[in-house]
Amino acid sequence: MASLLSSQVKRFGSLLRFGAEEQVEEARNRLEATVGLYRDFVSSLIVSGFDAGRALETAKKIWSSSKVRYVAIDGSQDQKLVSGLAVFWGGAYAVMGTVEFTDRGPIVEYATGFTEHSRGVSSCVPIYVDQVQAVDQSILRVGQAGESTTTSPLTEQAVVDNSTIASWIMTFSELYLAYRMVVEEDAKIVLLDRSLSATLNSLTHDTSRRSRWAEELTILGLEVDGIPIDLNDLAYARHHIVNEDLRLPPPRGDYLRYALVLYIQRSGRALSLQEICEGLGIEGKDRIRRAETYLEKSVREGYIKKTGSLYEAVPRYIGTWYRIRKLVDMIGAQLFEDAIHNPMRIKKGEDYKWLTTRDIAFLSLFCFEALIEECWRRKVLLIGITKDTTATDFKAHLAPVCGNEGLWPVDAEGLRAIPSTDRMLLQAMSIFAYKDIPVPWSLIEYDTAFQTIVPDFKGRRGYVSGGRRNRISRERLFLKSYVQLDQSASDPRFRSNVLLIDRLAFPEFDANKIVRFKQEYGGAEEPIEALLYPDRSVTNEVQNLIMVLLSSMGARSIPEVFGHNKPLFIADKIAKAQRRRFSGIIEGTALWLMNSPRLRSFCFYMNTFRERREEVEHTRRR
Repeated sequence: MASLLSSQVKRFGSLLRFGAEEQVEEARNRLEATVGLYRDFVSSLIVSGFDAGRALETAKKIWSSSKVRYVAIDGSQDQKLVSGLAVFWGGAYAVMGTVEFTDRGPIVEYATGFTEHSRGVSSCVPIYVDQVQAVDQSILRVGQAGESTTTSPLTEQAVVDNSTIASWIMTFSELYLAYRMVVEEDAKIVLLDRSLSATLNSLTHDTSRRSRWAEELTILGLEVDGIPIDLNDLAYARHHIVNEDLRLPPPRGDYLRYALVLYIQRSGRALSLQEICEGLGIEGKDRIRRAETYLEKSVREGYIKKTGSLYEAVPRYIGTWYRIRKLVDMIGAQLFEDAIHNPMRIKKGEDYKWLTTRDIAFLSLFCFEALIEECWRRKVLLIGITKDTTATDFKAHLAPVCGNEGLWPVDAEGLRAIPSTDRMLLQAMSIFAYKDIPVPWSLIEYDTAFQTIVPDFKGRRGYVSGGRRNRISRERLFLKSYVQLDQSASDPRFRSNVLLIDRLAFPEFDANKIVRFKQEYGGAEEPIEALLYPDRSVTNEVQNLIMVLLSSMGARSIPEVFGHNKPLFIADKIAKAQRRRFSGIIEGTALWLMNSPRLRSFCFYMNTFRERREEVEHTRRR
């Protein structure tokens, strides 16, 4: 017999109370074991005692000035259904100011009049629901006439809710705005409310299905300087992160083919296989044979040409990256700056075509690569800050690898016995060993490539393997750490959340902080040269600069900013305010449509049943 509703509520309350109490107590007991791990090896990896004087000297080394401009960028998005019309909006907003480094600590100044004077970009895309699937291929297609499926969204509202159009516009807007701020406003410190490495990995993955490019991309075949963008252009530009001082792209793994083509292009002359391998440091018969295989493949694809035994760049693709950057500027201006009827429709030949979410993914990736290129060229400190993360690469990847190499005295079994994220692990250590860990503190910095590096499958010392399909992401690009920035003035155990930060590598400071491994991949043994500051005794000038900077950008008077970043907090508030304005404009547009003599009869019939019912109910309530 079914129970009474009151007894169900009582039972639910009991289950929730006792279940939550049991889980919290279990987590507490489990995390108390972190004190032992801290004393065993983590204590040597926690960096504190940051020096404002050293930060001043580092700032002068990098920028030849103690006072520079910073920018903090955050975005927002929204989507609504109005009279059968899906409206997608996304935008990003920047808080600007200056920071002056001094012996006593940085002096941070904020530009006044945030809402009126802050820079921002945004775009609004109105599109009828029946055309959403032409723009967003991630929407599951509704079955054919007379068919119904349980996996397809069958309502118009579901199509709008499940679309990623607004999300992609927001992602592109954040990266595009950061790029413009570096190029146009001479910002030397850029703060983003996202993980740099996770964003790059995600964009690379979302653009990886080459077999679908011809079907899903509108930018394919679009002419830039009279030359149409082809498949080779897109494939070439997907990995165009080049820095000779950091030896990027690395001549190994999935990046070998790009390293080969770029090296030949930069040389400006025909080269033999031996010259190419010597120039890239490719040694051993297996690696040389693999390089030759990729060179021959590049010849067939048209990137390079072969005359006798010499390889030479094809002129058509020497200018690819220049045209790709021009494409980003062109479509970015259309989406975020030009006043045209619909920014997602571009002219291609004699017709107008919809840009797709896959197009925006490619443009976001290319814009990110252009941002990285400009940051290296202009010596910009690019930092990503993530508030909440479930990453476990420190305890699941980095610590076991360093333990296997004898770099750290790691108890692998004890580490695996603590089923928690890196953030929770370090947060617990900070609480239970609060007397030994002064705030602010930071974990040593390590290469984000360790997110994909695991101990060697065969257990050999000096070797590593890839975490997924034996693949290892490009190294020497980003450095990652965890930080804790503040604590209560009255209770030293009450501390702010641990944050994840990653930053773009600085060749002048980081290029020689290398730890070397070998990996068996593609039938050859290849070198892995990752960045690592192995313990707190190794001087890290950029980390000291960042921690002094971030510690000065807090605001204890604002509860939401406790231990976080005030510029990013303000940027978030501006983005949310703009989102509320957007929602008001949408509601006003809906009223205008319903009251327009020319459009209202058509819009009435395009409204969904739910929209009509809500209008009647709203009128009745009033």
